[in-house]
Amino acid sequence: MSGSREVVLLTGVAGFIGSHCAEALLKRGARVIGVDSFDSFYSAEIKRRNIGEVERAAGAESGFELVEADICDAETMERTMRDRGVTSVLHLAARAGVRPSIEDPALYAKVNVEGTAVLMEAARKAGSVDRFVMASSSSVYGNNEKVPFSEEDDVNEPISPYAATKRACELIGYTHWKLYGMPVACLRFFTVYGPRQRPDLAIAKFIRLVVSGEAIPMFGNGDTSRDYTFIDDI
Repeated sequence: MSGSREVVLLTGVAGFIGSHCAEALLKRGARVIGVDSFDSFYSAEIKRRNIGEVERAAGAESGFELVEADICDAETMERTMRDRGVTSVLHLAARAGVRPSIEDPALYAKVNVEGTAVLMEAARKAGSVDRFVMASSSSVYGNNEKVPFSEEDDVNEPISPYAATKRACELIGYTHWKLYGMPVACLRFFTVYGPRQRPDLAIAKFIRLVVSGEAIPMFGNGDTSRDYTFIDDI
C-alpha cells in the first residue's frame, strides 16, 4: 500500500518456503505476521530453527511477529487480521505430500480446503486486505502429457487427494474473487529445493545418500523427468 507499511499475514512461516519468504518480505520493509501450528508432519525442531533464522533476519526485530495457531481456527484468524491491520495474505500453510494424502484424505481436506476457506473469509471480514496470494501445486496437472505445462491446461483430473485439495483451493479463490472482488493469485509450485528444504524431499535425500557414500535408488527405467525450482526463484 502506497505511503504505509505493508502488513503481511504469512501462513506456514516456520516451513521451508515460508521462512524464506518471511526473510524476503522483511528485507523489503514489510511487517510480517507469521502464523504456524508447528504440526507433526516433520520435526518441530527443524521448524523452530527456521523461525530462528527469520528472527535473525534484517528487519525482524521491529517487523516480525509469530502467532502459533491453526489456520482452521476462524476466530483466531479473524482477530489476528483485524487487530494487526493486515493488508496482504501469503498463504503457504498446508498438509503436503502426495503419498500421505492417499492414507489420510480427510485430514488433507480439512487442513488444506477448510483452512483456505477460513483464511479467505477472515481476509474479507478484516476489510483491510487488498490481495491474497496462495501456494497451489504442480500436482494439479495430474498425468498431463503435454510439455511444457501451461496455466491454460485442463486440471480437472487430479490423481491424488493432495492434488484435489489444491485444485479445490484454487476454485475457492476464484469464487471468492467473483463474489467479493478481492484479487487472488494461486502459484503452482514445482518441487522447490534449497537451504532448509524439507528432509523428506528427494534432493535432501539424495544429498544425504551421497554424503554417506550410498547409492541413490532409481525408480522405473530412469527416463522420467521433473522440474525443480530453487527457493530464491519463488
